[in-house]
Amino acid sequence: MLKVASYNIHKAVGTDRRRNPARIVDVLNEIDADIIALQEADRRFGARAAAIPEKLLEMNSDYRAIPLDVQTDSMGWHGNALLVRKSAEVLEHDIMHIPFLEPRGAVMARFEINGKQLAVFGMHLDLSGLWRRRQAAAIVKMAQKQEENVPVVLMGDLNEWSAASGCLKDFSRAFQIVDCGRSFHSRSPIATLDRIMHSRAIQSLAGGVHDSPAARKASDHLPVWAEIAVD
Repeated sequence: MLKVASYNIHKAVGTDRRRNPARIVDVLNEIDADIIALQEADRRFGARAAAIPEKLLEMNSDYRAIPLDVQTDSMGWHGNALLVRKSAEVLEHDIMHIPFLEPRGAVMARFEINGKQLAVFGMHLDLSGLWRRRQAAAIVKMAQKQEENVPVVLMGDLNEWSAASGCLKDFSRAFQIVDCGRSFHSRSPIATLDRIMHSRAIQSLAGGVHDSPAARKASDHLPVWAEIAVD
């Protein structure tokens, strides 16, 4: 069994409008997932430095960020980052250029963890429904290519308010969508924006929203998680 999670950390700015990356690390430790996809993981302006300092993550968690070899001070690509337990082996990683109206991207890494291999995609899709569907089509194509060799997990903030149409309908043709629940806004969740999806060869054991006092304060999104069985 593996536990995966997705978390839009809002550049480590909490619902009190204060930037506090240590609170994000506390929530990551609460979730205790094997692999975590982050969105808004870098500062928005200037050098776009990582929202969570590398030393803070290293000294206070069992996680490390996958090196994407893009910007020196950033931990992500257009804010998308992947965290994995320090004991996991990273076999491959890449950034993906996807169609966009506003700057967007996606990231991918292939892992061996607990004796199992899988590829994980992290994403944060556009506010525009038309562009979300174009982005979904590009990501599905790349994910299906990876799926020829290993099972695939896709996670992120899809910005899709519809329960069953739009880009969700496009993803569901190829992948299983885990029913995690409402994750936005963290103080009073009304929307299911954050999603976890996976190959049909993967079995979903459980899924949900990580709702804790710390998570309600650390970001405007709550994290979502899933426990999966990988053959």
